[in-house]
Amino acid sequence: MHNQIDDKQVLEFIRLALQEDVNTGDYSTLSCIPPEAIGQADLKVKQEGILAGVQMAKNIFEYLEPNCSFVQYLHDGAQVKVGDIAFSVKAGVHTILKAERLALNVMQRMSAVATLTNEYVQAVKGTKAIILDTRKTTPMNRFLEKWAVRIGGGQNHRMGLYDMIMLKDNHIDFAGGITKAVNATQEFLKAQKLYLKIEVETRNIEEVKEAMSLAAVDRIMLDNFSLDKMREAVEIIAGKVEVEASGGVNLDSVRAIAACGVDFISVGALTHGVKSMDLSLKAQVYS
Repeated sequence: MHNQIDDKQVLEFIRLALQEDVNTGDYSTLSCIPPEAIGQADLKVKQEGILAGVQMAKNIFEYLEPNCSFVQYLHDGAQVKVGDIAFSVKAGVHTILKAERLALNVMQRMSAVATLTNEYVQAVKGTKAIILDTRKTTPMNRFLEKWAVRIGGGQNHRMGLYDMIMLKDNHIDFAGGITKAVNATQEFLKAQKLYLKIEVETRNIEEVKEAMSLAAVDRIMLDNFSLDKMREAVEIIAGKVEVEASGGVNLDSVRAIAACGVDFISVGALTHGVKSMDLSLKAQVYS
């Protein structure tokens, strides 16, 4: 899927996030800090994991003060431990205090997602399975969370409803079955001159066989299959299309799922089941 970072999207996110937080003014800072005060802030790591969001933090500080001094010691994807310093920024104290919470919120969330993703990636190491995210993301923060998944070693399933066809159970039931849904999709794509992959969610072996009979299907998802049924489905598919396992995946089960021979394992928990990494920003004011 789309792995490039959209600079316009980044800037718009920062603008809206600061507008939400600062609104008419950071009155706590304005009331007690001289506007000319200069300070330095160090990003300190207080928990082990995979660091993510350093580039976004840089973007945030430079958005507010383009000429600030941002010195990066650790990069996105670095394995960090308690006490590490990720970066130092020297800028106006007003800038630092405006940017502090947004930079921390972004980095804490992204680092948590990257850390959990990397745990799943390590759990399936040695198999061919690739760890994917899902659309179970925080509204308006999807690009950040999916960016963090890539930093953690996973891949993005799709960015949204627009860049891949995924016929899930509700689509199939509303359309009157897998065959009707796929045939209608083919006609639509042709009429609209769209070139998108088609993935079909299946709930049992019979649906796998039906999906396999349709040449337009590029990937079959095995939703909540037992390990025995998953192995049977992989054998039926026999490498003719891509195979994705999904549903109830956790760190205890992911290795066994990967061993069934699937190409992809999608894990909603990567983005909806994380607890923010503990990071802090400590500032020192210079005279």
